Amino acid sequence: MKSWIPLRSGMIAVFVAFVLGVPAAGRMYAQDQQQQDEDAKPKPAAHAPMIDTNDQQDATNPDALRPDNTPLTGVQSPGLGSTEFRHSYWVPGVQVATTAQNHSSDGGWFDTTYLAGNLSLLEAWAHSRLTLNYSGGGYFSTDSQQGNGAYQNLGFTQEFNWQRWQLQFFDQFTYLPTSQFGFGGLSGISTPGIGGSLSPGVTGLGGNFVPNQTVFTNGPRYSNSFAAQATFLVTRRASITFAGSYGILRFTQSGNIDNDDVVGNIGYNYELTKKDTIGLLYRYSAFHFSGVPQAIGDHVFNVAYGRKITGRLALSLFGGPEITTFRIPVGTDTSRIAESFGASLSYGLERGNINFSYNHGTSGGSGVLVGATGDNLNANATRRITRLWNARGNFGYGRTSGFTSSTSSAPSFNSFYLGAGLDRPIGRNANLSFGYTAYIQNLNQAACGTCGSTSVQHQVAVGLQWHTRPFVLR
Repeated sequence: MKSWIPLRSGMIAVFVAFVLGVPAAGRMYAQDQQQQDEDAKPKPAAHAPMIDTNDQQDATNPDALRPDNTPLTGVQSPGLGSTEFRHSYWVPGVQVATTAQNHSSDGGWFDTTYLAGNLSLLEAWAHSRLTLNYSGGGYFSTDSQQGNGAYQNLGFTQEFNWQRWQLQFFDQFTYLPTSQFGFGGLSGISTPGIGGSLSPGVTGLGGNFVPNQTVFTNGPRYSNSFAAQATFLVTRRASITFAGSYGILRFTQSGNIDNDDVVGNIGYNYELTKKDTIGLLYRYSAFHFSGVPQAIGDHVFNVAYGRKITGRLALSLFGGPEITTFRIPVGTDTSRIAESFGASLSYGLERGNINFSYNHGTSGGSGVLVGATGDNLNANATRRITRLWNARGNFGYGRTSGFTSSTSSAPSFNSFYLGAGLDRPIGRNANLSFGYTAYIQNLNQAACGTCGSTSVQHQVAVGLQWHTRPFVLR
């Protein structure tokens, strides 16, 4: 029966998403019928195209994008904008991916095949917007350690906009056979939904609002992060953002540390120009661990700067002091003062894009430590090299270092992944991808005792995604 718990959790997450969205739709429909009638009139294709998955040029054209309205001090990383469509719609699809990966211990190879159903949905009203991307299915592996199982991946956003208020709800759920950090390489299975330009763009929660998972070797797990955020426009240039989130990380195998995090966030945003914004924020995070009496509180005070140019650039920088407190002293310390900082960048090129994010600060310990401090870096780039072929590359680095007294060495896990691949459309509704990824993990002696200090694994992946044409809702 336990094997059905994660699958059931994924189904519940999808159900909750629709429950949150559908009632809102009914209420907004009655209020905004007149506005909807106006919105139903055809718009110029250059500003609201019903674009094809393969139409990469329109997907990156600033004139075809809805500007990103993410507050600088909020829970999301800024984006380049989302594609504006003439209709609300939903699109189902299917996906298959095969990965071949070697064991670092004996050099032997095993393969894993993923089969999934995909769904992407966009529902827009006059003052609200619902987006949902979901992928779920099973995997079959020749690796006796991993075996067979199910996997789920959900991203959901509900947004309401009024004259001075913006209210948003977010949920991210995953049930995966391994860490989400570098999962699936470049096979396409790491991102929920149908993929491509018909997949509603949803900027994910920032790294401070999701459980840390930068250690490769601790087995299947499920994770969920739910966040609510409200932004009030004080003046035409100034706004205040309030946010809260709750995240869990649970493992299906013994020997790992389940953890929860509760985060509260308040920030002030001020627009210097139409492109530049500065901000001040305070964030409190509480980390709790199943079966462990230790609890960690974390206070962060940051100054932030952001710059946005729709379709071209989305940049945010933040940094400041961090005060971490411990319920049970670490050595003789009941608190520590350090620094918290980070950055995110999305840059649109004529034939591709570059994305980068970095965070430094306190985390939940990635399931192997009772709290930790460290770094999390993710970067990827896409470049169209011919009319049909695209080249892709990605890189990730995660450092997880435990808290310890000044007289002893802290356990430390350093993880890297580095990949490159190609993809191309097949017809109008399918996409084929190929990729190679190397996974490298280094553990110091305090983390593993007499174990080998470095492990390297190689993965080759092939993925195929297919979806129907969009079904228009209205």
